[in-house]
Amino acid sequence: MKRPRAGFFASLLPILLCAGCTNAPVAPSWKYANFQEVAFDPFPGMDFQGRDVRLSGEDIQGRVVWNLWSGDNAAFWDWLSDHGFGTADLLKVVDSPRDQRFQTYGLFNQPGFKRPARPDEYGLYIDMPREAKYDLDSRLDVQTYGRSSGIMGLRIFPNPKFDAAAKARWDANLYRTDPRYYTNPKLVRPYVVGMACSFCHLGPDPTNPPADPNEPEYANLNDYVGQHYLKVSQVFAHDLPESNFIWQLLHSNPPGTLDTSFIATDYLNNPGTMNGVFNVAGRLQVAVKEHVTGGALDLRNVHDPQLTPRVLKEGADSVGFEAALSRVYLNIGEYWEEWLRHFNPLVGITRQSPIRVKDAQKLSPHWNWSEQHAPALAKYFIDVARPLKLADAPGGRKYLTTDARVLNRGKLVFAQNCARCHSSKQPPAPIQPNSPEGKKWFEQEVMKPDFLDNNFLSAEIRVPVTEVKTNATRAVASNALRDHVWDNFSSETYKTLPKVGSIQVWDPFTGKTRPWEVPGGGRGYYRPPSLVSVWCCAPFLHNNALGKHVHAVDVDSRMEAFNDAIEKMFWNEKRLGKDSIWRTTAESSIQIPVSYAPWLSRLADPDGFIHIGPIPKGTPVNLLANTNLELKGFGQKAKQVRLLARTLSALKDIQKQGLTGDAATQRLLTLVPDFYALSSCPDFIEDEGHYFATPLPDLDKRALIEFLKTF
Repeated sequence: MKRPRAGFFASLLPILLCAGCTNAPVAPSWKYANFQEVAFDPFPGMDFQGRDVRLSGEDIQGRVVWNLWSGDNAAFWDWLSDHGFGTADLLKVVDSPRDQRFQTYGLFNQPGFKRPARPDEYGLYIDMPREAKYDLDSRLDVQTYGRSSGIMGLRIFPNPKFDAAAKARWDANLYRTDPRYYTNPKLVRPYVVGMACSFCHLGPDPTNPPADPNEPEYANLNDYVGQHYLKVSQVFAHDLPESNFIWQLLHSNPPGTLDTSFIATDYLNNPGTMNGVFNVAGRLQVAVKEHVTGGALDLRNVHDPQLTPRVLKEGADSVGFEAALSRVYLNIGEYWEEWLRHFNPLVGITRQSPIRVKDAQKLSPHWNWSEQHAPALAKYFIDVARPLKLADAPGGRKYLTTDARVLNRGKLVFAQNCARCHSSKQPPAPIQPNSPEGKKWFEQEVMKPDFLDNNFLSAEIRVPVTEVKTNATRAVASNALRDHVWDNFSSETYKTLPKVGSIQVWDPFTGKTRPWEVPGGGRGYYRPPSLVSVWCCAPFLHNNALGKHVHAVDVDSRMEAFNDAIEKMFWNEKRLGKDSIWRTTAESSIQIPVSYAPWLSRLADPDGFIHIGPIPKGTPVNLLANTNLELKGFGQKAKQVRLLARTLSALKDIQKQGLTGDAATQRLLTLVPDFYALSSCPDFIEDEGHYFATPLPDLDKRALIEFLKTF
């Protein structure tokens, strides 16, 4: 193995600084008028189990935007394939065997399609309709929406860069098998793949699950239940070896979670659940007004003050429901040439700056289409997103009690301990929800037969992490802070929230707890999650860390996951605790394809990668992943550069001395104070917090569980 020389860090830093740099101008090749509407329901029979639903024209527009519209993000995902250090190649996912996608990726195939017997002209296997009635693409404008990939939420477009020269260099076999070939930043693929919102939110209908999750019908799928199965590690790092630290980082993310700031990095490994969208009308009835200033006022239909549900886990998306829906498309790559000017994807280091709404409105027809259609998307959810009841699921009633006394006891326990945060039906002013009067009000309300009707089962409040005590990483996400990338999508109310103070974090190296001051500027809070259909949404907490994942879609499997998670939620002694820390599963290293830095080819190993490491097996992933590398002022920059240099030098020494196992771990331990000094969040225990039910008697806990199953 070749060893890095003394100037290695100086040579590496330009790679990291320039990884996301782009000088490409924002020059849209489309006009808004080029985009075409869809006048039919493209997915008949989906979402409407047991209900006679008639979609309005506006509802259909919303469904199309959710499932088919990807803006111009296909070009971004293609760019990331060439600049993502060997990750994020969606075309490989599309080319994968159809009958293995659920097991491998946790994805759901488009009904009525099949894998072709032979590859296409480029050697790729792109699913095709098995019957004419499933040929959705013949009835819509494929320039606007692309064509079906055979996977719900992924759309295919021809790659405009795939010219005769690129075609001559294209080799599908090498693309599948040779890392030197498919990690080459100059590789031009024949197609680009766009991502719609449904990719992360559509799932199997728990009240009508498919017999074979790889071959659902539309009636087996649901637009708004949430994606509880997606394996982000496989989708975005399928070809990486376990010895690559990026593999370790992405495999720390539980199934059904996604770190939405992984690309616009906030120096936090903070995967969050891909949650469902339920009872939106009930939620909007209790949304509160927040003070909105600056660029957020350029958003359509946003005013000051603005009625705003707090959409993201930490409540940062705080400029109204429609505006939050519009921002989602930016977050998955829309208006991407401008996007790359405001942060350095994946690695950061350079400071973030805000994407300005008024610039997007001026320069991006795709943004304008998304923003114009956000009201239709909102109306679609208001009209169709209803609870999915265990009682309506096949075999579900066997899990429900018929003992009215138990249910009534569970209702009272809920009213006294849970309703303050988990009911959108709240006592009228001036009654405080947590006061004795408030609890009395809840006790009366919860007994009413319509208590669950149109109840979002969450309150529009922000709960300090010092109170809920769950892992703080997601609560300190920073992309929506003032002057950061999503500045125009957070309210002034959010940006000026008071600091919450200190929490206790456990140090896995000393075995002791110590205080850590939670940073401010809006950070330090969680919004309570909705409990609608909670029976089908386990594991729990914002990061899916509480309870085991069961990778199956049938009702018995969902209940197995629910029972495990709810037992751990209510009986703290059953949790993993310190064993829930995400640790590396093998000795690993940071691996950079030499094609990204050919001037450092002398440092590459025979596998074609520059290796920085080893990082010992058992290292807490977030010890490294939560290191804040943003270079702010001169003094901070010098401090961080010294840290990086010292860290890389130590890793070089580990390599040079051939240290492995315990010896490598001991050398790494000398760097722990440096990592802590610049950590964005040193809170590593993942399944902690939400201990509100812990002191309850067991009979109350059991009764409460029975009531929760009816949600």
